[in-house]
Amino acid sequence: MRITARIDASYEQKLKTIQQITHLNTTEIIKQALDLLYDKAEKTKLTAKEKNQQLIQMLAGTAEGPEDLSENYKDYLHQGWKKKHGID
Repeated sequence: MRITARIDASYEQKLKTIQQITHLNTTEIIKQALDLLYDKAEKTKLTAKEKNQQLIQMLAGTAEGPEDLSENYKDYLHQGWKKKHGID
């Protein structure tokens, strides 16, 4: 694949400096830069399970209410209805 790119003077200087230090041509520098970015992207890519786990961690502890709500929700619901509607 042939690539044509426009870069400003600061990137041109960076490219020349890298060429002087490494003795690599422009093609090799671009290949190595792409490899580095690709590796970084692969490391940050999360599986669906990991994304769900992150979401759960973010949401954990954000709700208000009794700590045993998940275990005793029926009792709390009954108490709420009793208060609101006078149900016994």
